Amino acid sequence: MELRHLRYFVAVAETLHFTRAAEMLGISQPPLSQQIQRLEHEIGTPLLKRLTRGVELTEAGSAFLPDAIQIVQQADNALEKARGVARGISGQMSLGFASSVAFGQPVFDLIRRFKARYPAITLTTREENMALLMQDLQEGLLDAAFIRLPCESSKAFNLKVIATERMLVALPAGHALGHQRSVALSQLADETLIIFPRDVSPSLYELIVSTCLRAGLSTARFQQAPQIASSLGMVGANCGIALVPASMCCVNNPQIVFCEIENNTLYTDIAFAWRRSSTARTVSHLLRLINDAEQAASGEPSLPDGE
Repeated sequence: MELRHLRYFVAVAETLHFTRAAEMLGISQPPLSQQIQRLEHEIGTPLLKRLTRGVELTEAGSAFLPDAIQIVQQADNALEKARGVARGISGQMSLGFASSVAFGQPVFDLIRRFKARYPAITLTTREENMALLMQDLQEGLLDAAFIRLPCESSKAFNLKVIATERMLVALPAGHALGHQRSVALSQLADETLIIFPRDVSPSLYELIVSTCLRAGLSTARFQQAPQIASSLGMVGANCGIALVPASMCCVNNPQIVFCEIENNTLYTDIAFAWRRSSTARTVSHLLRLINDAEQAASGEPSLPDGE
């Protein structure tokens, strides 16, 4: 039984007229009649009673019609779903986040616009440290990820920087230097530095440590925190100080004050990363939104989607 035979039968059953059904289907009436006869022959019973002016359903035709309609609709839905996935406007996308980018507003602005433009795409997200994130991306467990740079292992992927942040000093409220707008790292040489584990973001860790050592801080006074975000809780508890991305200023904790770093050389990028071998249209669409945002910020017109 061919799908087109079911589609032809449904059209005739709905119009109760061969000529009108043929016009609706875009074919001539004689071939339509022939195809209906083939369907009836295959089933082994008439489905339509031919009248002088039109047709009517036989008892078998009335019983057959609901299932025929359902099959045609399911086939149409399956076809549309497959085409949607092929165009990247439906389906699924698995997206990772480095824990430290969870406060980066540009990331979530992009996610909001992506969901608004492609509502049929199911977006699943995962927050991990950088080591696990890059491993999952490499193994194909993630389609793409928002990561924190610098990151040595990121060189194996395509990267698109979406934001650059300066690092700030987080001090406990009431700290002697907390009233200053900016602080030299050398003024903090006797402080306990609360820092995330190296595997959270190895390159950023090395950058922070080397900068602090040059300023006179000692690794003997380093205190490890589980993540960049959790270091703020330790600062608020007066366990020490921390260097954090500027986006983390949004954390509303009255026990913490943020200060600029004098002669600051500590900057970190948030980047969109995807595999060089990736052919996922969903990734292309998200990259398009990133490029559109970049062009809008520069005043350049964005290009059409090309869907």
